[in-house]
Amino acid sequence: MSQRLAELAATTDLAADPVGFASDPWWLILFKAVLVFAFCVVMTLFAIWWERKVVAWMQMRIGPKHVGPQGLLQSLADGVKLAFKEDIIVKAADKPVYILAPVVSMVPAFMAFAVIPMGGQVSMFGHQTHLQLTDLPVGVLYILATASVGIYGIVLAGWSSGSTYPLLGSLRSTAQMISYEVAMGLSFAGVFLYSGSMSTSTIVGQQGDTWFAVLLPVSFIIYIVAMVGETNRAPFDLPEAEGELVGGFHTEYSSLKFALFFLAEYVNMVVVSSLATTLFLGGYRAPWPITAVWDGANSGWWTLLWYFLKVQLFLFLFIWLRGTLPRLRYDQFMRLGWKVLIPTSLVWLMLIATVRAMKNEGYDYRGIVLGIAGAIIAILVLSVVWDMFRGTDDEEEKAKAAQPPPGAPGAAEPFDPMAGGFPVPPLPGQELPPVPRRAVRRAEPVGAMVGNGNGTGSADDESATDATDKEV
Repeated sequence: MSQRLAELAATTDLAADPVGFASDPWWLILFKAVLVFAFCVVMTLFAIWWERKVVAWMQMRIGPKHVGPQGLLQSLADGVKLAFKEDIIVKAADKPVYILAPVVSMVPAFMAFAVIPMGGQVSMFGHQTHLQLTDLPVGVLYILATASVGIYGIVLAGWSSGSTYPLLGSLRSTAQMISYEVAMGLSFAGVFLYSGSMSTSTIVGQQGDTWFAVLLPVSFIIYIVAMVGETNRAPFDLPEAEGELVGGFHTEYSSLKFALFFLAEYVNMVVVSSLATTLFLGGYRAPWPITAVWDGANSGWWTLLWYFLKVQLFLFLFIWLRGTLPRLRYDQFMRLGWKVLIPTSLVWLMLIATVRAMKNEGYDYRGIVLGIAGAIIAILVLSVVWDMFRGTDDEEEKAKAAQPPPGAPGAAEPFDPMAGGFPVPPLPGQELPPVPRRAVRRAEPVGAMVGNGNGTGSADDESATDATDKEV
């Protein structure tokens, strides 16, 4: 066991550093903490500007361009405007919790950056140090813990507002966190098995040859989906669905407190993007084509550049999804988390553990991978054949055919969607009425259009044409 730990430590940049984190003076630690805070704020301002520009480019618009060069200061101007707006507190709110909720949502987002390695070893004011505030043996679990605490800010904001729609948004947020954090944690388990550690520095060091996104593609894809759900971003922005909940959990917030929620959302985007970079894309290491021709690509301040570019890649993915995909329904969202992501994560984790165990016993690695791939392909082929030969009538269609006609004994109860004066969903045992279809005006021959062919149409023809025009 000790030999294995020594091998893992030898592969990390941290073990090669004789200085380490413990020898940093207190003022250097404080300086790095200020840099991390400033980096998060600047990245938030940049991400907002970047999102508006990219979405404008997708929609063939210009986007912000007047405040600062190319509109770069537009985000800063919007933040200052929010800070000076009137601060409104609703009468029914629980005031202490109402004020504390934005802070609870924002602070954990900054705390998660304490263990994110943003670069390798550099020189600061004559001291050799890492571009990382600190490192923990369970650094990834620390990030998950802070993310779990941050969700309390959304829950408390919805509850303390004393309003219906914010409360519904906060309840959605709770279900969303439970559903997608399970899948996210299971995607991390494969990385832990391959790296042998939960330390972010060790995980980066283990990807010196091959990124984990290549070795663990299913874990990478599951994490990408889960991180979008965790950050409440489109198409998973259901806690703040303005078409259903006005604005969601922050409906009753204004001024600086609303700006704090906005800041927390974008900092969380940077956190999950940084975590994806650290766990799956080699962290601050340069990609292979660059390392093949440049020996110093993974040294000094250049490592900060590779980290920044990878994070920007994930931020662009967030923006791309928002500009292209519509919002999911809530049942689709829950089905994706519980019936697709979590079962797939469990099966994939079992396969990873099997491969690692057989490899440790001395079995041929290629034979193991080919055998598992063959089994998966065989299962997929059998499922396709089963779907082809099981018939076209499913259980739902058979059940509908067996139902008695309307009005007969045992028939489904009639459903009034406007019962009580406002639209309501059908209850169990009730069916929606058929949706009325708009009459479609079809193309008619020229003779029919002019009546009887001699240019004189009857009154019935004219009234029918007018009625069709009104419907269309």
